[in-house]
Order: sequence, then structure tokens, then C-alpha cells
Amino acid sequence: MDSAERFRNIQRILMYVLILNWGVAAAKLVYGFKIRSASMMADGFHSFSDGSSNMIGLLGIWVASRPVDQDHPYGHKKFETLTSVAISGLLFLACFNVVREGVLRFIHPVIPQVTARSLVVMVVTLTGNIGVMIYESRNGKRLKSDVLLSDALHTRADIFISFSVLVTLAGVRLGYPIVDPVASLVIAVFIAIAAVDILRESSRVLSDAVAVPTEEVRSVVLSIKGIKECHKIRSRGRPDDIHIDLHVLVDPEMDVHKAHHLSYAIENKIKRDFPGVTDVIVHMEPLEIEEKRKRP
Repeated sequence: MDSAERFRNIQRILMYVLILNWGVAAAKLVYGFKIRSASMMADGFHSFSDGSSNMIGLLGIWVASRPVDQDHPYGHKKFETLTSVAISGLLFLACFNVVREGVLRFIHPVIPQVTARSLVVMVVTLTGNIGVMIYESRNGKRLKSDVLLSDALHTRADIFISFSVLVTLAGVRLGYPIVDPVASLVIAVFIAIAAVDILRESSRVLSDAVAVPTEEVRSVVLSIKGIKECHKIRSRGRPDDIHIDLHVLVDPEMDVHKAHHLSYAIENKIKRDFPGVTDVIVHMEPLEIEEKRKRP
């Protein structure tokens, strides 16, 4: 699958999820407002933020899909990762709003009116969220998409939240209205955890953390005939756009033509063994240079 097709697939998936998320959010907000349930409305706002993150994701994917240009010789793919950071920001904002609503309910208690219809709404939306999470997670892994995987984490938090709202409504039905604001604060914790997870994964890419274990790269390179040693191995990038550079030591008598073909062999071997690697830079050094460095 080429890059353009990958981005089209991601955009299509985000559009499907956007429509579903906003439908779910509308149902939760309407019924949450109708029965005056803080936890159900908090869940609705979280689902609405899911839709907002989908829109940001669509914008980020559009920018990330742009080809290499003079100002961006490595392409624009990191904009997809940057979009994940924006999604985590939306989650932190949603967390703040939910905490504020929960605290206000402690100060000014409101008893929700739990009906069979509200319970049905929560069960249906919970089922929908589970389907969305599985769909996004599978496609995120298949397409190596930060946006889809981040949104799947977002939706996973929504599943826990929806389940806690069901428990809350049951508690209110049994005569414990205090469960409602308490549950909204618990919901805020789940939202914050999802935001931190997304931010942590995105920051690894943006801070150029190691993308492929160094020893695994070294082992693959040393398996190629003609390589005496391999060191100064560095890797960075997204799972679908990994850049690796390394130094290899070869026989000092090796001619330039053979060394050139050997560097191609190293590049092709690494790309075969590590899917997602798009660029490999090999620095050739004669073995005698390394031996001189080691001399006292």
C-alpha cells in the first residue's frame, strides 16, 4: 500500500467514526440533560470531544499526506503525530470540564431521574463504542497510524466511562444519588489517563526516541558477509517512517565499487527485516581506523 492510499484509508475511517461519535454524543447529552445526570452528561461531553478529535485528525492527516518539498525534505508525516498531541489536549480540557461539573454537583446536589430509556441509551452507546474501538485499533495497527491508535485509546476511555455511568444510574435507582457526582470524578480520572497515554506515545516520536532496538539492528547488519563491525547505530521516527543511520567497518582493501554494493545490501536487509524503515544511511569505515582509535 502506497502512502497516498494509506492516508485515504485513514481519512475514510475517521469520517465513519466522526459520524458515529457525534450520534452517540447527542444521545447521551440529550438524555443526560433530560434526567439531570451529571455522569451521563460528562460521558456525553467526552463522546463529543471524540468527534472533535476526529475533525482535528482529519486536518492533521490532510497536512501529513502532503509530499516532500524543499522546506520538508523528510516529508510531513510527523504532523500526524503532532495531531495526536492535539487530541490529548482536548482530553485534558474535557477532564477539566468534567471535574468542574462534578464539584458543582457536590455543592448543589441534583438527583437524576433514572428511566428504563436512559439505561437502554447507555447500553446501546456502550456497544457502539466497543465496536468503534475494535475497528479503529485494528486499522490503526494495520496502517501504523498514530491518529487512529490515539483515537482508539480515546474510545477505550469512553467505554470505561460509559460502563461507570451505567453503574451510577443503577446506584441512583437504588437510592444513592451521591454516586452520580462521585462517578463523574472517576470519569475524569479515566479521561486524564487516556490523555497521558496518548501524550507519552506521541512524545516518543517527536523527541526522536529509539525506534528500533539497537542490538537487533547490529545483529542484522553483522549477518551480512563482509561486515567486520557495526557501531554508532541510531534510529528515530514513526512506526511507518523510521530512519536509521549507522557506521560499519570493512576490509581497508575493499574497493569503492564493492563498498557501494555492500551499503545497498545493508539497506535492503534492514528494510526487509524491519517493516516501517524508509531510510537507511550507511557510513563505511576501513577497519584500520577503528584499530587506531583503540590503541593507547
